[in-house]
Amino acid sequence: MTKSRDSNTLQLSRRRFLGTTAAGVAAAALPALPALAQSKDLVVGNWGGDWNDRVVRAFEKPLLEDKGYKIVRELSQAPERKTKLVAEKRLPRGTLDIAHLTDADAYEMDQQEVLEKLDTSKMPNFKHVRENLRSPYFMPWVYGGVVILYNPKKISEPPTSFADLWNPKYAGRVGVIDQIYFNYIYLAALAAGGTLKDVKPGLEKLKQLKVDSKPRIYPAHQQLAAAFASEEIWISANYTARALQWENDGLPVKLAHPKEGAIAITFGVGIPRKARNKDAAYAYLDAMLDPGVMAEMAKVTYYAPAVDNATLTPELSKRIDFTPEQVSKLHFVDYPYAAKNSAAWLEWWNKEFKST
Repeated sequence: MTKSRDSNTLQLSRRRFLGTTAAGVAAAALPALPALAQSKDLVVGNWGGDWNDRVVRAFEKPLLEDKGYKIVRELSQAPERKTKLVAEKRLPRGTLDIAHLTDADAYEMDQQEVLEKLDTSKMPNFKHVRENLRSPYFMPWVYGGVVILYNPKKISEPPTSFADLWNPKYAGRVGVIDQIYFNYIYLAALAAGGTLKDVKPGLEKLKQLKVDSKPRIYPAHQQLAAAFASEEIWISANYTARALQWENDGLPVKLAHPKEGAIAITFGVGIPRKARNKDAAYAYLDAMLDPGVMAEMAKVTYYAPAVDNATLTPELSKRIDFTPEQVSKLHFVDYPYAAKNSAAWLEWWNKEFKST
């Protein structure tokens, strides 16, 4: 599963994980924006909800805004953010200085030639990024994996497989969210005996989920958490970090690692080539890698940090880490395959899976 070390491939593999598009709108229709001359103004594209709240509290406010930076936040889901980046690549200047992305999103955007090749000399803290997680165009920040989430009061025996979401006895009690639609396609492929390099079996499997389990579909993580809290749903699949966060918040949620293996995910940032204020963007990236920020983000999000100098308590490290056996079963996204098919998958999800 190890990727080649060329400039277009994100460095991530089973061995490395813990050793450590949408089409664009016509660019001509968008107005060019003036460059920001050595200012501390930043436009940051990120996910919204409680994720953004934690990013602001643990990082952006204390390390940037309290020091004079003015951050404008454009909050959206990844497809909208990627569309904006592609649409603006022909402009003299774009509207985003920082783009929060997943590893697969970043590969796709690099293939579209919209991300800056990172100048690590402008980020003194970069030397602490785990070597085997580094990429020429994407700075990894935190990572985790997609597993099963369940209500232990309603499901006494922990689920053992992604296929448990298809169990008819959970009909009407299965929850999924639009925000990570691609992960349900991936896990359905695994449940059907497929791979992350061929999700066709998963698309048919998801059609069967509608029949067998009558899943409830929510927009984002916050609504899924509320559904677990009210016991409207009993079982879902989501990131390890979400399960641990919600359990810590008192929700009736536990996580179970599927026998098929979890689906690896890395979150980080890139700098658009047409960013207006690259100096401030590099300051943002370097501040992200501050060991105090990394430790705080691990504490409030339950994602593992991508640096080697974050000071975590032994208890927290144990909770967010994967065992060697779990690492050996991890599934990693095939970035070229995902980039080629992501727009079609989103269309299928909206037109086929969500349709009544």
